[in-house]
This record gives sequence, structure tokens and C-alpha cells, in this order.
Amino acid sequence: MNHTVRLPRLGDTVDDVVVLEWLVAEGASVAADEPVLRVETSKVEAEVVSPVSGVLRSQLVAAEDEVQTGAPLFVVDDTA
Repeated sequence: MNHTVRLPRLGDTVDDVVVLEWLVAEGASVAADEPVLRVETSKVEAEVVSPVSGVLRSQLVAAEDEVQTGAPLFVVDDTA
């Protein structure tokens, strides 16, 4: 089953972030709670983790993209 992971709210006043780098490539295995990408707010850098174990099927944003809270970031297939 595919899981689309969305940007969580990272702070009370944070509505958007900038994608810094992908830590997992498309097609690579990822474990639950493993960091998949790093993002930056105006105050802090943070990692977005996978909620499930599986294979990273799609990166839906690119490095240096500005992304709003709730936007889809990546897809993990937990049936692989």
C-alpha cells in the first residue's frame, strides 16, 4: 500500500519550509521513523521521517523547493 507523507506542522508559527536535501533516494528501502529529508524553517533545521517501513517510491518535491504545511512530500510503498 502506498503512503503519501505530508509536511507536518513544525511549529506554531511555521507555515512553510525550504527543502534542504533528500537523505533517501527513490527506490531505496526506508525504515519506520527513519529520516527521509531535511527541511529548514526561518528558525531551525528539521528532519521529516517515514511513518512506515518500505520503499521510497516518489520524491514529490525537490531540494530548494518551498513547501507549505500539509503539502505532499514523498510516497512510501510498504508492500515491497
